[in-house]
Amino acid sequence: MIHITELRLPVEHAPEALQDAIIQRLGITAQDLLGFELFKRSYDARKNSALSFIYTVDVSVENESAVLAKFKGDLHVKPTPDTRYHFVANAAQRTNTSSHLRPVVIGFGPCGIFAALLLAQMGFKPIVLERGKAVRERTQDTWGLWRKNVLNPESNVQFGEGGAGTFSDGKLYSQIKDPKFYGRQVVREFIKAGAPEEIEYVAKPHIGTFRLVGVVEKMREEIISLGGEIRFSQKVTGFDIENNQIRGVQLESGETIQADHVVLALGHSARDTFKVLHDAGVYMEAKPFSVGFRIEHPQSLIDRARLGPHAGNKLIGAADYKLVHHAKNGRAVYSFCMCPGGTVVAATSEPNRVVTNGMSQYSRNERNANAGIVVGITPDDYPGGPLAGIEFQRNLESKAYELGGGTYEAPGQLVGDFLMGRASTALGSVTPSYKPGVHLTDLAPSLPAYAIEAIREAIPAFEKQIKGFSMHDAILTGVETRTSSPLRITRGDNLQSVNIKGLYPAGEGAGYAGGILSAGVDGIRVAEAVALSCLNT
Repeated sequence: MIHITELRLPVEHAPEALQDAIIQRLGITAQDLLGFELFKRSYDARKNSALSFIYTVDVSVENESAVLAKFKGDLHVKPTPDTRYHFVANAAQRTNTSSHLRPVVIGFGPCGIFAALLLAQMGFKPIVLERGKAVRERTQDTWGLWRKNVLNPESNVQFGEGGAGTFSDGKLYSQIKDPKFYGRQVVREFIKAGAPEEIEYVAKPHIGTFRLVGVVEKMREEIISLGGEIRFSQKVTGFDIENNQIRGVQLESGETIQADHVVLALGHSARDTFKVLHDAGVYMEAKPFSVGFRIEHPQSLIDRARLGPHAGNKLIGAADYKLVHHAKNGRAVYSFCMCPGGTVVAATSEPNRVVTNGMSQYSRNERNANAGIVVGITPDDYPGGPLAGIEFQRNLESKAYELGGGTYEAPGQLVGDFLMGRASTALGSVTPSYKPGVHLTDLAPSLPAYAIEAIREAIPAFEKQIKGFSMHDAILTGVETRTSSPLRITRGDNLQSVNIKGLYPAGEGAGYAGGILSAGVDGIRVAEAVALSCLNT
């Protein structure tokens, strides 16, 4: 097939227009065109240009070699890359089956799901240990915090089937390098499990929270049908290590599961498990992460600023943004996990602490847009070893709980008051979406002074890119601390821990992913490494 990029058409084009554009671009007849598939569709909505879709397509034609020869050297007409996934191993290839233990996957978020799914598809029948509950029970517990101020520390936004990504925008785009197209395999598995087919070709695909619930359940069913085992409410409290080789894991129930291949797909909030691993001698190191607030504006304001006269076009949908500012004090301030037409959610996993995050449904039709406005920090800001970043986060989250009134309400402040350095006492035109609720106050005590200084400088700078960004009535809600893991469980080229053989740190919690797509890709990579190691054991 032939891969064509940069085909531009008006957004509201006729159904046959894309086919006509392909024929014209290649200089062939309609009879020569055998068929085509969408590879990617993005849009150009710059204020001074016509609203247009930009297509990348894979085309099947008569006499393909002649057409490719005609366009030799053309960067936009090339042979179609092979994006199919090819399994690297099969359990049936093992010659000695009497002594092999089943691989164990700890955690059933995006990384753990894909690690387990690929291992099951290759015939290795993994055992998955998830400390939280199945996704529908977990959803009820999560709503318990949002509606009744009741936190279940083992079943919440962070812990349970689907991981933290379940209560998010369901964004499926990433900037990782992906030469083997593993990201497309992640997307295809989601589609197979019931996600919209469009996520394979739209430029910024998302699924939305409610749809993710059903998708995750279908993926769980496939793992089980292939011989895998999913155990919920199974918290790992210990690791058996002999001569720098993992031998098994200990559960809170007292059970020990023997294993010589263990995938650590823990997520970024498994703080107690990080400590257990550290105490067991597993090498890890502190890493940079970011802290800040959630900011909310009317979605209509963002649409007008980003899309101009095209705002409100249903074919484009709610507008997003991506912003960065380098402050005078040396700190980088940037937007994080922007959720068009979404809500700010309570995301704590520990009692008496407040954490915020953002999520959207598939429709993205809520009144407000929200995003994290966060400041980069490094281990120099929290010296004390690999676990020091956790305590840094906890201190901020505890302070936010106090500032919010000690009821899981979050501290909030109008942007205008924040910039002026005065406490807010009344809401304006923007109603905060965070549940259980927002307690207006002064947010300055909730973050280190350097972070407050940098954000106060950044918001007016962002106004230059998005008119209205610094509007007085926009709402800041604190605090956003779980942007990424505060540590990395270091691994080598074989994807195993640098000092414990058979232990595979993976995904966001181990410091090797950031978001659903990259976590899923890392799950695939680790599953391949485990499978190949199992064959050679």
